Amino acid sequence: MLETTNKKGKHLTDHDRTFIEDGLKYGHSLKDISAYLMKDPTTISKEIKRNRILKENKHEFKGGCTNRKACQKMHICNDDCDRLCKKCTTLNCFRHCFDFKVKICQRVKGFPHVCNGCESKITCKLNKYRYSAKHASANYREKLETSRQGIKIAKSELEALDELVSPLILKGQPIAHIYANHKDEMNCSEHTLYNYIDLSLLAVRNIDLRRKVKYKPRKKKKTTKEKKTHRINKSYTDFLAYMALNPDTNVVEMDTVIGRKGGKVLLTLFFRNSSLMVAILLNSVTQACVRDAINKIYDDVGLETFKSSFDILLTDNGSEFLDSDIIERDLNGNQRTQVFYCDPMASHQKGQLEKNHEFIRYVLPKGQSFDHLNQEKITLLMNHINSVSRKGLDNNTPFKLALPILDNKLLDALSFKEIHPDDVHLKEELLEPNRLKRTLLEGLI
Repeated sequence: MLETTNKKGKHLTDHDRTFIEDGLKYGHSLKDISAYLMKDPTTISKEIKRNRILKENKHEFKGGCTNRKACQKMHICNDDCDRLCKKCTTLNCFRHCFDFKVKICQRVKGFPHVCNGCESKITCKLNKYRYSAKHASANYREKLETSRQGIKIAKSELEALDELVSPLILKGQPIAHIYANHKDEMNCSEHTLYNYIDLSLLAVRNIDLRRKVKYKPRKKKKTTKEKKTHRINKSYTDFLAYMALNPDTNVVEMDTVIGRKGGKVLLTLFFRNSSLMVAILLNSVTQACVRDAINKIYDDVGLETFKSSFDILLTDNGSEFLDSDIIERDLNGNQRTQVFYCDPMASHQKGQLEKNHEFIRYVLPKGQSFDHLNQEKITLLMNHINSVSRKGLDNNTPFKLALPILDNKLLDALSFKEIHPDDVHLKEELLEPNRLKRTLLEGLI
Protein backbone atom coordinates (compact mmCIF):
# COMPACT_ATOMS: atom_id res chain seq x y z
CA MET A 1 0.00 0.00 0.00
CA LEU A 2 1.38 3.39 -0.98
CA GLU A 3 1.80 6.00 1.71
CA THR A 4 -0.32 9.13 1.29
CA THR A 5 -0.59 12.39 3.16
CA ASN A 6 -3.36 12.86 5.70
CA LYS A 7 -6.54 13.90 3.87
CA LYS A 8 -8.93 13.93 6.79
CA GLY A 9 -11.55 16.65 6.33
CA LYS A 10 -10.51 17.26 2.70
CA HIS A 11 -12.75 16.92 -0.33
CA LEU A 12 -12.12 14.10 -2.78
CA THR A 13 -10.00 15.16 -5.74
CA ASP A 14 -10.16 14.13 -9.39
CA HIS A 15 -7.21 11.83 -8.71
CA ASP A 16 -9.09 10.20 -5.81
CA ARG A 17 -12.12 9.56 -7.99
CA THR A 18 -9.98 8.05 -10.73
CA PHE A 19 -8.48 5.71 -8.13
CA ILE A 20 -11.99 4.71 -6.97
CA GLU A 21 -13.01 3.92 -10.57
CA ASP A 22 -9.88 1.81 -11.10
CA GLY A 23 -10.40 0.08 -7.75
CA LEU A 24 -13.95 -0.91 -8.72
CA LYS A 25 -12.76 -2.12 -12.12
CA TYR A 26 -10.14 -4.44 -10.63
CA GLY A 27 -12.31 -5.65 -7.77
CA HIS A 28 -10.56 -3.95 -4.81
CA SER A 29 -12.42 -4.07 -1.51
CA LEU A 30 -14.00 -1.02 0.12
CA LYS A 31 -11.50 -1.33 2.97
CA ASP A 32 -8.50 -1.22 0.61
CA ILE A 33 -9.82 1.79 -1.36
CA SER A 34 -10.66 3.79 1.77
CA ALA A 35 -7.31 2.91 3.39
CA TYR A 36 -5.36 4.13 0.38
CA LEU A 37 -7.30 7.38 0.17
CA MET A 38 -7.25 7.74 3.98
CA LYS A 39 -11.00 8.25 4.05
CA ASP A 40 -13.75 6.64 6.05
CA PRO A 41 -15.32 3.68 4.17
CA THR A 42 -18.76 5.33 4.37
CA THR A 43 -17.34 8.35 2.52
CA ILE A 44 -16.27 6.13 -0.38
CA SER A 45 -19.55 4.22 -0.33
CA LYS A 46 -21.63 7.43 -0.41
CA GLU A 47 -19.44 8.86 -3.17
CA ILE A 48 -20.15 5.84 -5.38
CA LYS A 49 -23.92 5.72 -4.72
CA ARG A 50 -24.30 9.49 -5.10
CA ASN A 51 -22.63 9.61 -8.52
CA ARG A 52 -23.43 6.26 -10.10
CA ILE A 53 -25.11 6.36 -13.53
CA LEU A 54 -28.20 4.23 -14.18
CA LYS A 55 -28.58 2.43 -17.49
CA GLU A 56 -32.09 1.00 -17.66
CA ASN A 57 -33.02 -2.11 -19.61
CA LYS A 58 -35.18 -0.74 -22.42
CA HIS A 59 -37.02 -4.04 -22.96
CA GLU A 60 -40.40 -4.32 -21.22
CA PHE A 61 -39.10 -7.46 -19.54
CA LYS A 62 -36.82 -6.02 -16.85
CA GLY A 63 -34.77 -9.16 -16.27
CA GLY A 64 -36.91 -11.31 -14.03
CA CYS A 65 -39.06 -11.17 -10.94
CA THR A 66 -37.74 -11.04 -7.42
CA ASN A 67 -40.28 -13.74 -6.41
CA ARG A 68 -39.51 -16.04 -9.37
CA LYS A 69 -37.93 -18.95 -7.47
CA ALA A 70 -40.75 -19.29 -4.91
CA CYS A 71 -43.60 -18.45 -7.30
CA GLN A 72 -46.26 -21.16 -7.73
CA LYS A 73 -48.87 -19.15 -9.63
CA MET A 74 -50.83 -20.73 -12.48
CA HIS A 75 -53.66 -19.78 -14.85
CA ILE A 76 -52.90 -16.06 -14.78
CA CYS A 77 -53.57 -15.64 -18.48
CA ASN A 78 -55.21 -18.98 -19.51
CA ASP A 79 -57.33 -21.34 -17.44
CA ASP A 80 -56.49 -24.29 -19.70
CA CYS A 81 -52.72 -24.08 -19.09
CA ASP A 82 -51.41 -26.71 -16.66
CA ARG A 83 -47.91 -25.25 -16.31
CA LEU A 84 -46.48 -22.84 -13.77
CA CYS A 85 -46.57 -19.30 -15.11
CA LYS A 86 -42.85 -18.85 -14.46
CA LYS A 87 -42.15 -21.63 -16.97
CA CYS A 88 -44.33 -20.18 -19.69
CA THR A 89 -42.52 -19.91 -23.04
CA THR A 90 -45.14 -17.96 -24.95
CA LEU A 91 -46.51 -15.30 -22.60
CA ASN A 92 -44.41 -14.02 -19.75
CA CYS A 93 -45.93 -13.33 -16.35
CA PHE A 94 -44.55 -9.79 -16.20
CA ARG A 95 -47.24 -8.75 -18.67
CA HIS A 96 -50.16 -10.04 -16.53
CA CYS A 97 -49.07 -10.57 -12.91
CA PHE A 98 -49.78 -7.74 -10.49
CA ASP A 99 -47.24 -9.16 -8.02
CA PHE A 100 -44.37 -8.87 -10.48
CA LYS A 101 -41.35 -7.04 -8.94
CA VAL A 102 -38.27 -6.20 -10.95
CA LYS A 103 -35.26 -8.12 -9.76
CA ILE A 104 -32.38 -6.01 -8.44
CA CYS A 105 -28.85 -7.35 -8.50
CA GLN A 106 -27.32 -7.95 -5.09
CA ARG A 107 -24.15 -6.25 -6.35
CA VAL A 108 -25.82 -2.85 -6.53
CA LYS A 109 -27.63 -3.26 -3.18
CA GLY A 110 -24.35 -3.36 -1.29
CA PHE A 111 -20.72 -2.58 -2.10
CA PRO A 112 -19.58 -1.97 -4.81
CA HIS A 113 -23.08 -0.55 -5.66
CA VAL A 114 -22.19 -0.52 -9.39
CA CYS A 115 -21.50 -2.94 -12.22
CA ASN A 116 -17.88 -1.83 -12.70
CA GLY A 117 -15.73 -4.95 -12.75
CA CYS A 118 -18.69 -7.39 -13.05
CA GLU A 119 -17.81 -10.30 -15.35
CA SER A 120 -21.42 -10.89 -16.46
CA LYS A 121 -22.48 -7.30 -17.11
CA ILE A 122 -22.51 -7.87 -20.89
CA THR A 123 -25.12 -10.64 -20.75
CA CYS A 124 -26.99 -9.33 -17.70
CA LYS A 125 -30.53 -8.14 -18.45
CA LEU A 126 -31.04 -6.19 -15.22
CA ASN A 127 -30.74 -2.44 -14.81
CA LYS A 128 -27.06 -1.51 -14.68
CA TYR A 129 -25.18 1.10 -12.66
CA ARG A 130 -21.79 2.52 -13.57
CA TYR A 131 -19.35 4.77 -11.71
CA SER A 132 -17.37 7.26 -13.82
CA ALA A 133 -14.69 9.47 -12.26
CA LYS A 134 -15.21 12.12 -14.95
CA HIS A 135 -18.97 12.23 -14.34
CA ALA A 136 -18.50 12.28 -10.55
CA SER A 137 -16.02 15.20 -10.75
CA ALA A 138 -18.45 17.17 -12.93
CA ASN A 139 -21.26 16.57 -10.42
CA TYR A 140 -18.99 17.69 -7.58
CA ARG A 141 -18.04 20.96 -9.28
CA GLU A 142 -21.65 21.72 -10.19
CA LYS A 143 -22.81 21.15 -6.62
CA LEU A 144 -19.92 23.25 -5.32
CA GLU A 145 -21.04 26.18 -7.48
CA THR A 146 -24.77 25.90 -6.86
CA SER A 147 -24.29 25.53 -3.10
CA ARG A 148 -22.75 28.99 -3.08
CA GLN A 149 -25.56 30.63 -5.02
CA GLY A 150 -28.56 32.40 -3.57
CA ILE A 151 -28.73 33.75 -0.03
CA LYS A 152 -28.49 31.98 3.29
CA ILE A 153 -30.60 34.17 5.53
CA ALA A 154 -34.02 33.71 7.09
CA LYS A 155 -36.89 35.85 5.82
CA SER A 156 -37.34 37.45 9.25
CA GLU A 157 -33.62 38.31 9.43
CA LEU A 158 -33.73 39.85 5.95
CA GLU A 159 -36.77 41.95 6.90
CA ALA A 160 -35.02 43.16 10.06
CA LEU A 161 -31.93 44.06 8.03
CA ASP A 162 -34.09 45.94 5.53
CA GLU A 163 -35.82 47.95 8.28
CA LEU A 164 -32.44 48.94 9.70
CA VAL A 165 -30.46 49.72 6.55
CA SER A 166 -32.88 51.09 3.95
CA PRO A 167 -34.02 54.22 5.87
CA LEU A 168 -30.40 55.16 6.58
CA ILE A 169 -29.36 54.75 2.94
CA LEU A 170 -32.32 56.88 1.84
CA LYS A 171 -30.99 59.59 4.15
CA GLY A 172 -27.81 59.61 2.07
CA GLN A 173 -25.61 57.70 4.52
CA PRO A 174 -22.77 55.64 2.96
CA ILE A 175 -22.91 51.90 3.61
CA ALA A 176 -19.48 52.04 5.27
CA HIS A 177 -20.87 54.54 7.76
CA ILE A 178 -23.95 52.42 8.45
CA TYR A 179 -21.89 49.26 8.88
CA ALA A 180 -19.45 50.97 11.23
CA ASN A 181 -22.21 52.07 13.58
CA HIS A 182 -24.55 49.05 13.34
CA LYS A 183 -22.13 46.18 12.80
CA ASP A 184 -23.39 44.28 15.85
CA GLU A 185 -26.99 44.51 14.62
CA MET A 186 -26.21 43.20 11.13
CA ASN A 187 -25.84 39.50 10.44
CA CYS A 188 -23.85 39.91 7.24
CA SER A 189 -20.68 41.54 5.96
CA GLU A 190 -20.56 44.88 4.18
CA HIS A 191 -19.85 43.13 0.86
CA THR A 192 -22.86 40.83 1.37
CA LEU A 193 -25.05 43.86 2.03
CA TYR A 194 -24.03 45.29 -1.36
CA ASN A 195 -24.97 41.93 -2.92
CA TYR A 196 -28.41 41.96 -1.25
CA ILE A 197 -29.07 45.42 -2.69
CA ASP A 198 -27.82 44.33 -6.10
CA LEU A 199 -30.23 41.36 -5.99
CA SER A 200 -33.12 43.73 -5.11
CA LEU A 201 -33.75 41.95 -1.80
CA LEU A 202 -34.05 45.23 0.14
CA ALA A 203 -36.31 48.24 -0.30
CA VAL A 204 -33.40 50.30 -1.64
CA ARG A 205 -31.87 49.72 -5.06
CA ASN A 206 -28.52 50.36 -6.74
CA ILE A 207 -29.82 53.75 -7.88
CA ASP A 208 -29.87 54.81 -4.22
CA LEU A 209 -26.11 54.14 -3.97
CA ARG A 210 -24.32 57.07 -5.53
CA ARG A 211 -21.02 55.45 -6.40
CA LYS A 212 -22.60 52.21 -7.59
CA VAL A 213 -24.04 53.81 -10.70
CA LYS A 214 -21.87 56.87 -11.17
CA TYR A 215 -18.32 55.81 -11.98
CA LYS A 216 -16.70 57.87 -14.70
CA PRO A 217 -13.73 56.80 -16.83
CA ARG A 218 -10.39 58.19 -15.77
CA LYS A 219 -8.99 61.00 -17.86
CA LYS A 220 -5.63 60.59 -19.51
CA LYS A 221 -2.81 62.44 -17.83
CA LYS A 222 -1.75 65.47 -19.84
CA THR A 223 1.79 66.70 -20.16
CA THR A 224 2.69 69.37 -17.61
CA LYS A 225 3.79 72.85 -18.59
CA GLU A 226 6.93 74.60 -17.44
CA LYS A 227 7.07 75.88 -13.87
CA LYS A 228 5.64 79.30 -13.19
CA THR A 229 7.30 81.84 -10.93
CA HIS A 230 4.92 81.23 -8.02
CA ARG A 231 6.17 77.64 -7.87
CA ILE A 232 9.83 78.48 -7.36
CA ASN A 233 10.93 76.56 -4.23
CA LYS A 234 7.28 75.71 -3.66
CA SER A 235 6.70 72.86 -6.14
CA TYR A 236 5.44 69.40 -5.24
CA THR A 237 8.99 68.10 -5.49
CA ASP A 238 10.04 70.71 -2.91
CA PHE A 239 7.11 69.61 -0.74
CA LEU A 240 8.23 65.98 -0.81
CA ALA A 241 11.78 66.99 0.05
CA TYR A 242 10.53 69.09 2.97
CA MET A 243 8.36 66.24 4.27
CA ALA A 244 11.29 63.83 4.09
CA LEU A 245 13.18 66.08 6.52
CA ASN A 246 10.09 66.92 8.63
CA PRO A 247 7.84 63.82 8.59
CA ASP A 248 5.76 64.92 11.61
CA THR A 249 4.62 68.17 9.99
CA ASN A 250 0.86 68.80 9.86
CA VAL A 251 -0.26 69.03 6.24
CA VAL A 252 -3.52 70.73 5.25
CA GLU A 253 -4.78 70.39 1.67
CA MET A 254 -6.56 73.46 0.28
CA ASP A 255 -8.91 73.90 -2.68
CA THR A 256 -12.13 75.58 -3.77
CA VAL A 257 -15.51 74.10 -4.72
CA ILE A 258 -17.37 76.07 -7.36
CA GLY A 259 -21.14 76.55 -7.42
CA ARG A 260 -22.39 78.43 -10.46
CA LYS A 261 -19.86 80.46 -12.39
CA GLY A 262 -19.56 84.00 -11.02
CA GLY A 263 -21.30 83.18 -7.74
CA LYS A 264 -20.25 82.13 -4.25
CA VAL A 265 -17.68 79.36 -3.75
CA LEU A 266 -16.39 77.20 -0.91
CA LEU A 267 -12.82 77.31 0.34
CA THR A 268 -12.03 73.82 1.65
CA LEU A 269 -9.25 72.85 4.04
CA PHE A 270 -8.51 69.16 4.69
CA PHE A 271 -6.38 68.03 7.65
CA ARG A 272 -4.48 64.93 6.59
CA ASN A 273 -3.82 63.77 10.15
CA SER A 274 -7.53 63.35 10.93
CA SER A 275 -9.39 63.71 7.59
CA LEU A 276 -11.34 66.62 9.10
CA MET A 277 -12.59 69.04 6.45
CA VAL A 278 -13.33 72.74 6.87
CA ALA A 279 -15.40 74.73 4.39
CA ILE A 280 -15.64 78.52 4.33
CA LEU A 281 -18.15 80.35 2.14
CA LEU A 282 -16.51 82.98 -0.13
CA ASN A 283 -18.34 85.65 -2.08
CA SER A 284 -16.15 84.98 -5.12
CA VAL A 285 -13.12 82.97 -6.17
CA THR A 286 -10.46 85.67 -5.74
CA GLN A 287 -7.17 86.06 -3.91
CA ALA A 288 -8.68 88.75 -1.67
CA CYS A 289 -11.50 86.43 -0.54
CA VAL A 290 -9.04 83.62 0.21
CA ARG A 291 -6.85 86.02 2.17
CA ASP A 292 -9.81 87.30 4.21
CA ALA A 293 -10.96 83.74 5.02
CA ILE A 294 -7.49 82.73 6.20
CA ASN A 295 -7.18 85.93 8.21
CA LYS A 296 -10.55 85.27 9.88
CA ILE A 297 -9.38 81.89 11.19
CA TYR A 298 -6.01 83.39 12.17
CA ASP A 299 -7.65 86.21 14.15
CA ASP A 300 -9.97 83.76 15.96
CA VAL A 301 -7.26 81.31 17.12
CA GLY A 302 -4.07 83.37 17.30
CA LEU A 303 -0.56 82.90 15.91
CA GLU A 304 0.57 79.87 17.96
CA THR A 305 -2.58 77.79 17.42
CA PHE A 306 -2.66 78.69 13.73
CA LYS A 307 1.00 77.75 13.20
CA SER A 308 0.62 74.40 14.99
CA SER A 309 -2.57 73.55 13.06
CA PHE A 310 -1.54 74.81 9.60
CA ASP A 311 2.15 73.94 9.31
CA ILE A 312 1.84 73.44 5.55
CA LEU A 313 -0.88 74.32 3.06
CA LEU A 314 -0.78 72.15 -0.07
CA THR A 315 -2.91 73.53 -2.88
CA ASP A 316 -3.29 73.61 -6.67
CA ASN A 317 -2.39 76.30 -9.19
CA GLY A 318 -5.73 78.12 -9.17
CA SER A 319 -5.50 81.87 -9.66
CA GLU A 320 -6.96 82.44 -6.19
CA PHE A 321 -3.90 80.82 -4.58
CA LEU A 322 -1.07 82.23 -6.71
CA ASP A 323 -0.08 84.96 -4.24
CA SER A 324 1.47 82.75 -1.58
CA ASP A 325 2.74 85.69 0.47
CA ILE A 326 -0.75 86.89 1.56
CA ILE A 327 -1.48 83.36 2.77
CA GLU A 328 1.84 82.64 4.46
CA ARG A 329 2.13 85.93 6.39
CA ASP A 330 -0.17 88.00 8.57
CA LEU A 331 -0.68 91.75 8.26
CA ASN A 332 2.41 92.37 10.44
CA GLY A 333 4.62 90.17 8.26
CA ASN A 334 4.79 87.24 10.70
CA GLN A 335 5.27 83.81 9.11
CA ARG A 336 2.21 81.72 10.00
CA THR A 337 2.30 78.86 7.47
CA GLN A 338 4.08 77.60 4.37
CA VAL A 339 2.44 77.06 0.98
CA PHE A 340 3.36 74.39 -1.60
CA TYR A 341 1.76 73.80 -4.99
CA CYS A 342 0.82 70.55 -6.70
CA ASP A 343 1.97 69.90 -10.22
CA PRO A 344 -0.39 71.15 -12.94
CA MET A 345 -3.11 68.62 -13.91
CA ALA A 346 -2.13 66.41 -10.96
CA SER A 347 -5.09 66.62 -8.59
CA HIS A 348 -4.17 63.19 -7.19
CA GLN A 349 -1.33 64.88 -5.29
CA LYS A 350 -4.00 66.21 -2.95
CA GLY A 351 -6.34 63.34 -3.67
CA GLN A 352 -7.73 63.01 -0.15
CA LEU A 353 -9.34 66.44 -0.37
CA GLU A 354 -10.60 65.83 -3.92
CA LYS A 355 -12.16 62.57 -2.72
CA ASN A 356 -13.74 64.28 0.27
CA HIS A 357 -15.42 66.81 -2.02
CA GLU A 358 -17.82 64.00 -2.98
CA PHE A 359 -19.58 64.44 0.36
CA ILE A 360 -20.21 68.11 -0.45
CA ARG A 361 -21.63 67.17 -3.85
CA TYR A 362 -24.10 64.78 -2.19
CA VAL A 363 -25.84 67.81 -0.71
CA LEU A 364 -24.77 70.51 -3.18
CA PRO A 365 -24.76 68.92 -6.65
CA LYS A 366 -22.45 70.23 -9.33
CA GLY A 367 -23.89 73.26 -11.11
CA GLN A 368 -26.08 74.35 -8.18
CA SER A 369 -25.66 77.91 -7.00
CA PHE A 370 -24.32 78.61 -3.50
CA ASP A 371 -25.66 82.19 -3.45
CA HIS A 372 -28.61 81.30 -1.19
CA LEU A 373 -26.32 79.77 1.47
CA ASN A 374 -24.68 81.28 4.53
CA GLN A 375 -21.76 80.15 6.68
CA GLU A 376 -24.09 78.70 9.32
CA LYS A 377 -25.53 76.22 6.79
CA ILE A 378 -22.05 75.34 5.48
CA THR A 379 -20.89 74.63 9.04
CA LEU A 380 -23.94 72.37 9.53
CA LEU A 381 -22.98 70.50 6.35
CA MET A 382 -19.38 70.09 7.58
CA ASN A 383 -20.60 68.75 10.93
CA HIS A 384 -22.55 66.02 9.14
CA ILE A 385 -19.66 65.19 6.78
CA ASN A 386 -17.13 65.04 9.62
CA SER A 387 -19.45 62.68 11.52
CA VAL A 388 -19.43 60.03 8.79
CA SER A 389 -17.57 56.86 9.77
CA ARG A 390 -14.88 55.95 7.28
CA LYS A 391 -13.52 52.49 6.53
CA GLY A 392 -10.09 54.02 5.88
CA LEU A 393 -10.14 55.49 9.39
CA ASP A 394 -10.84 52.10 11.00
CA ASN A 395 -14.54 53.02 11.13
CA ASN A 396 -13.86 56.19 13.08
CA THR A 397 -15.16 59.64 12.16
CA PRO A 398 -12.86 62.57 11.29
CA PHE A 399 -14.32 64.45 14.25
CA LYS A 400 -13.29 61.74 16.73
CA LEU A 401 -9.76 61.62 15.32
CA ALA A 402 -9.44 65.40 15.36
CA LEU A 403 -10.36 65.84 19.03
CA PRO A 404 -7.03 64.64 20.50
CA ILE A 405 -4.94 66.09 17.63
CA LEU A 406 -6.24 69.57 16.85
CA ASP A 407 -6.38 72.45 19.29
CA ASN A 408 -9.81 72.85 20.91
CA LYS A 409 -9.58 76.58 20.27
CA LEU A 410 -9.59 75.86 16.53
CA LEU A 411 -12.54 73.45 16.73
CA ASP A 412 -14.51 75.97 18.78
CA ALA A 413 -13.71 78.76 16.34
CA LEU A 414 -15.03 76.61 13.50
CA SER A 415 -18.22 75.77 15.50
CA PHE A 416 -17.72 72.05 14.98
CA LYS A 417 -19.80 69.49 16.86
CA GLU A 418 -20.40 65.79 16.32
CA ILE A 419 -23.67 64.47 14.85
CA HIS A 420 -25.17 61.22 16.12
CA PRO A 421 -24.51 58.40 13.58
CA ASP A 422 -28.19 57.77 12.85
CA ASP A 423 -28.87 61.50 12.42
CA VAL A 424 -26.23 62.01 9.73
CA HIS A 425 -27.97 63.38 6.64
CA LEU A 426 -26.22 63.79 3.30
CA LYS A 427 -28.95 64.85 0.90
CA GLU A 428 -30.11 68.21 -0.38
CA GLU A 429 -32.91 68.32 2.20
CA LEU A 430 -30.27 68.87 4.92
CA LEU A 431 -29.85 72.54 3.95
CA GLU A 432 -33.35 72.97 2.51
CA PRO A 433 -35.80 70.99 4.71
CA ASN A 434 -38.82 72.26 2.78
CA ARG A 435 -37.33 71.68 -0.64
CA LEU A 436 -39.14 68.39 -1.34
CA LYS A 437 -42.46 69.74 -0.08
CA ARG A 438 -42.11 72.90 -2.14
CA THR A 439 -41.21 70.94 -5.27
CA LEU A 440 -44.22 68.70 -4.88
CA LEU A 441 -46.52 71.70 -4.54
CA GLU A 442 -45.08 73.22 -7.67
CA GLY A 443 -45.85 69.99 -9.50
CA LEU A 444 -42.31 69.52 -10.72
CA ILE A 445 -42.11 65.89 -9.61
